[in-house]
Amino acid sequence: MSLVNIKIEGHPYQVEAGLTILEAAKRCGYEIPSLCTFNHGECNQGSCRVCLVEATGARGLVASCVYPVSEGMEIIISSPKAVQARRTSVELLLSNHSTDCQACPKNGKCELYYAAQITGARNVQKDGARTPATVDEISPSIVRDTSKCILCGRCIARCQNAHGLGVLGFENRGFNTIVGPAENRSFTDSPCILCGQCVSVCPTGALMEKSEIGKLDEAKRQGKYIVVQTAPAVRAALGEEFGMKIGTPVTGKMVAALHRLGFDKVYDTNFGADLTIMEEANELLLRMKNGGVLPMITSCSPGWVNYAEYYYGDQLDHLSSCKSPHEMFGAIVKSYYAEKNGLDPKNIFVVSIMPCTAKKFEKERDQLKNAEGLPDVDCVLTTRELGALIRRSGINFTKLPDEEFDQDLLGEYSGAGVIFGVTGGVMEAALRTAYHAVTGKEHELIKFEEVRGLEGIKEASIDMGGTTVNVAVAHGMKNAKVLMDEVRAGTSKYAFIEIMGCPGGCVAGGGQPYVKPCFLPNEDIDILDTYKQKRSAALYSEDERQTVRQSHNNTQIQQLYKDYLGEPCGHRAHELLHTTYAARERFN
Repeated sequence: MSLVNIKIEGHPYQVEAGLTILEAAKRCGYEIPSLCTFNHGECNQGSCRVCLVEATGARGLVASCVYPVSEGMEIIISSPKAVQARRTSVELLLSNHSTDCQACPKNGKCELYYAAQITGARNVQKDGARTPATVDEISPSIVRDTSKCILCGRCIARCQNAHGLGVLGFENRGFNTIVGPAENRSFTDSPCILCGQCVSVCPTGALMEKSEIGKLDEAKRQGKYIVVQTAPAVRAALGEEFGMKIGTPVTGKMVAALHRLGFDKVYDTNFGADLTIMEEANELLLRMKNGGVLPMITSCSPGWVNYAEYYYGDQLDHLSSCKSPHEMFGAIVKSYYAEKNGLDPKNIFVVSIMPCTAKKFEKERDQLKNAEGLPDVDCVLTTRELGALIRRSGINFTKLPDEEFDQDLLGEYSGAGVIFGVTGGVMEAALRTAYHAVTGKEHELIKFEEVRGLEGIKEASIDMGGTTVNVAVAHGMKNAKVLMDEVRAGTSKYAFIEIMGCPGGCVAGGGQPYVKPCFLPNEDIDILDTYKQKRSAALYSEDERQTVRQSHNNTQIQQLYKDYLGEPCGHRAHELLHTTYAARERFN
């Protein structure tokens, strides 16, 4: 690693050769505002002109996000010329931007507003037209409002980098340019997998999850019996909504907040995860024993299922027929739990707190409704929406005591359920139970380290009592495509594959708190490189703390099968806990 000598504001520094001025300044303790660049140049168009600085050797001001440092370079951030240029760039963006900042759900986390604050820009109204706007609210998952778009291109780059897709792109030309699916279609009329990764990087409110807080309010007004469940990844990130360090586990405070929000019962989706493992592990073993379709591929990530239906509709028989954990939980609440408590399923309202925007679409699937047309889950709120709900209710989250989930019938969970929120976690949880089912004993180490980590594709060969089972794990659809092309070609060597839609798994889902360094002054400079590991560590540590760490040892799961379901993958279990998929056209 070669170093170069530079000066910033007259002070000498040594930095790595090849860095942009923006990155070099950041490492030297300076913050230059920027909007179009993100995550070490993942998106780096130099188009917003908000990061302009003076640099020796340049004929004029340069965009620091794309201009590399060189030996002897002198950089001036605070010259009147650079300060005025940055302010003017922001004011030009504001002049073509929606002015409903107070009503915008991105209020407080808007990077354009932040750039305006630090540059001293004002929303000076310019004479002339504005770019015609499109507001797409048709999708149950994501809202697109081009009146708030600054054409930074981050969403376009993230879709391509995470998934190898080009769902979003620049439409039209010149002053009429907007960002959207091809021909400015709705997300519902395009092959968008609704993962929300575009939402997570958008600097403004141009892309947001579709809020369902109003649905919850209406259920309360109607006097519904409201049951809430929380996904494992939520506890690893919710604290960030209240200024806590990334990776701080807040399970107890989260439960306390949910109790204070007036839910009738507060449960953990981990129970549903344990139930999923009981069905999925046994489905795998049945396929292996009876010559079923292999490899079997997990089906708990709705973004991945959407991708499979759009791009691999001829390979859907490889997907496990198991519903995702929160859908299984909802189905059990409206059947077993309702019967045990003398409740009318029609009066039960199930709310899922998820790290995911695709779950909002998933709950709308016709395949996930019972014979009477009741959906398993009625409302999905993201982690961010839960944070907003807690703030709206005046709850001081950081001062809450730690409380426990309700424990009647559906409250117990294992460590295996917790790690569902991490890439490789579903595979590891399934292997813990499958190993026991095959060998009759527990895996000595409990953990399966081979499937842990953030590599794009992980593979392992697991010895199960003399039988070697080849498995693979992928996250992000760019990696999934590699494995699925092998499946389609008939060359896959695996018996079992886990695929997660979002890179890193649910801990980095599209509904999780934003990881924007400008709003995280107390985090390390490399937080964009480490936040997935930190959130993952929070879940692995909870797994380690659990007395029960295998799904099949969850005593309430055992009781559920004894009293109601019969055996895993049996007739009643299939009716309640399994589903189907269908190939979809990419453009309607």
